[in-house]
Amino acid sequence: MQERIVITGMGTVNPLGLSVKESWDNLAAGVSGVAPITLFDSSPLQVHIAAEVKNFKPEDFMDAKEARRRDRYEQFAVASAKQALAQSGLEVTEANAGRIGVVISSAIGGLQSLQDAIITNYTEGPRRVSPFLIPMLMSNGGAGMTAIEYGIKGPSFSIASACASGSDGIGMALMMLRTGMIDAAVTGAAETTITSTGVAAFDRVGAMSRHNDDYSMTPQPFDKNRDGLVMGEGGAVIVIERESSARARGAEIFAELAGYGATADAYHVTAPDEHGAGGAAAIRMALASANANADEVGYINAHGTGTPLNDQAETRAVKAAFGAELAYKIPMSSTKSMTGHMMGATGALEAIFCVQAIRDGILPPTIHYQTPDPECDLDYIPNKAREAKISLAISNAFGFGGHNAVLAIRKYE
Repeated sequence: MQERIVITGMGTVNPLGLSVKESWDNLAAGVSGVAPITLFDSSPLQVHIAAEVKNFKPEDFMDAKEARRRDRYEQFAVASAKQALAQSGLEVTEANAGRIGVVISSAIGGLQSLQDAIITNYTEGPRRVSPFLIPMLMSNGGAGMTAIEYGIKGPSFSIASACASGSDGIGMALMMLRTGMIDAAVTGAAETTITSTGVAAFDRVGAMSRHNDDYSMTPQPFDKNRDGLVMGEGGAVIVIERESSARARGAEIFAELAGYGATADAYHVTAPDEHGAGGAAAIRMALASANANADEVGYINAHGTGTPLNDQAETRAVKAAFGAELAYKIPMSSTKSMTGHMMGATGALEAIFCVQAIRDGILPPTIHYQTPDPECDLDYIPNKAREAKISLAISNAFGFGGHNAVLAIRKYE
């Protein structure tokens, strides 16, 4: 029998708060993180809203000089990792440094740093490009800088699988622990795509909501009138380790990271398989990995972006994975209705939300839900959080390129 892998630390900075507690309190209360864009002048664009991280001061988490040499996404990664490691109490020593891994993912990396450098290159010349550009834009920067910060010498890397990056990274860390490659991991993701280029590009794909004037009611996952996602940003990191190690050092155990499943649609570079077959297969794989039955699942944290195709395909995936009768009984919500879509970081944050739902017996709502869609007819926990005691939750993350990743999180007893 496999030893259980447990979660002993969590950290995050995101549009709802600069800690797990602040974020969870706002999420349970149905607070939206969406507001007009302040990070840049959005007037030339057709989208003027986003879910930005507010009141973040990198010097609260790192040396001010180092902060200037890190892209915003890397700052989020390190800040989240510091919170998670502090909560876990896991001490990195010379003896264990090689047995700890760092898997902190990012779908895109330092997009703002790259955008700024391209402008500088063409307006001021190549000699004005920063010598720190490469470490600022590389998508493995968050992982590498966290490893350097703590002297962690085990495997350190980043997964890039679009919006599934965070969940895939956590899943890979789980696999390394299960195979005995490492004894503990610092894992999650960070993303900052709220730049003029990022917003313009996602809008040109047709994925973005343009409810600029009435942004208090967008995004609207699973609602008949949904018109697209709202871009978010942030970071989320957890510490996972062997149950025996956690218990030996007296660590508080928040939940068990029980399973992981991953598949590919092999269908289209941006659109999901309309039948949800790939997502359904990933759900079944995660449950098998957790040695769990479908009827044990008490909550699904949906990918739920608010785009017409995604929400419909995910609804079909859940029905295919659980069977129509059971699917209608499982509460399911999109927390992106409050955080926005944090791209590669979303799955990591939503894993934390699953832990909190299990611990507190509160299922977060899908806010902005007004008009039912006949094609999206499951229980989406509309508008108000719900009290429920659950022992197993799953988190769906489905990304561009047809990447599907699902995590299963179980109550620790």
